[in-house]
Amino acid sequence: MTLPDHRALARDLVSACARLQRPRSLRIGLTGTPGVGKSTFIEAFGMLLLDKGHRAVDPSSSRSGGSILGDKTRMQDLSVAQNAYVRPSPSRGSLGGVARATMESIILTEASGYDICLVETVGVGQSETMVADMVDIFVLLLQPGSGDELQGVKRGIMELADLVIINKADGALEIPAKLTRTEIANALHLMVPRRSSWSPKCLRASAVTGYNLDRVWSTIEKYFDGLRISGEWDKLRAGQQSKWMWREVHNLLMARINHDPGTRGFADTMAVNVADGSVPPGVAAEQIVDRFLDSHAAANKKPIS
Repeated sequence: MTLPDHRALARDLVSACARLQRPRSLRIGLTGTPGVGKSTFIEAFGMLLLDKGHRAVDPSSSRSGGSILGDKTRMQDLSVAQNAYVRPSPSRGSLGGVARATMESIILTEASGYDICLVETVGVGQSETMVADMVDIFVLLLQPGSGDELQGVKRGIMELADLVIINKADGALEIPAKLTRTEIANALHLMVPRRSSWSPKCLRASAVTGYNLDRVWSTIEKYFDGLRISGEWDKLRAGQQSKWMWREVHNLLMARINHDPGTRGFADTMAVNVADGSVPPGVAAEQIVDRFLDSHAAANKKPIS
């Protein structure tokens, strides 16, 4: 079978799984600053969920190069647990630090009976906001650091956070964690909530000692209760599907432009002209698209018999 054949089969499989009538899973996105202990938190939190009878999956643990060991050595218990599935997924440079196929992976794992999907990103930054378009709740992990920690977080990420967790709230960091929580909570009060049924919360927790992990879960449950009662969950899922459809349109068009020899060469020339200031970026973009459309129309034009 050829690669296009495989893609066609994959599309059919994902479409069939998407139509299955199953209970809706909880899609939880997690991001965090470097050194926050994200993998440790996910393992501890995931094991807690398993103890409560859930089936948990991390379908997008993104590491540079997609190394399986890069994730599984950090999640030794969760990766071998019977009711959990950890799937390393390289970002390959895609915006948001999550692999392009993550949405399809979520659909497949949900069809397999996993009722909680934890979507992890690489680090934190403006590009990581893409993950918010595929999950129901966006969780930001921070470490104790008072004002320095807050200054290191971009406002755009804070505005997307439905729940902020100050991790490593144990030992010598217990008091700094309290100070950081107070500062973050005050900052959240100044931001407009994304949901009419929920105001963002900030909690302290420790993945190492297990401190407050139960409270983290109960807070997430309250969040989803609000989505159900308000009816926002249906609108949220519909919005996710629409955004990812248009993102795929963009990805497919870019892939076809890059694989069209004539257009690719013309685009490289335009890039040089844009770099030296002889052609404005907007004009160059319009000309590249026009060149691709003309090339596509010419290739599909039927000869007159």
